Amino acid sequence: MAAGVKPAAGCLPMAAALRRVALALAVTPALAAMPAAQEGQTAASGTGAVLRALDKMAGSVTDLRVATGDSVVYERLTITLADCRFPADNPTADAFALLTVHDVLRPDAPVFEGWMVASSPALNALDHSRYDIWVLRCTTS
Repeated sequence: MAAGVKPAAGCLPMAAALRRVALALAVTPALAAMPAAQEGQTAASGTGAVLRALDKMAGSVTDLRVATGDSVVYERLTITLADCRFPADNPTADAFALLTVHDVLRPDAPVFEGWMVASSPALNALDHSRYDIWVLRCTTS
């Protein structure tokens, strides 16, 4: 697109959809190459997870503990943990958390829903203008 030319009104949602498809295509091979997803390794489920939350405007960082099946409220976000998995033979290794994040300002749909990977948070990240959430580890007790 030429500099100074604004896209047509209907093009913005299409551009966002194309970015999501491109991200999904880029993420799929990377997830398949991760150690916890390789053949022969089994995953164990934790009893919860430790997440880190960042308020980009205030510059504050908070660690959040959430049990599997429960929700935690951070500022205006509600974060629900459905599962947290880790390699069974190495509990301190990479964690994978299945999260749903809702923003009170956007009640119609979650702002994030899917798996987050502790070692590669950018693979499937929360796309929020003010907050950032990522997985640190699973808890087992």
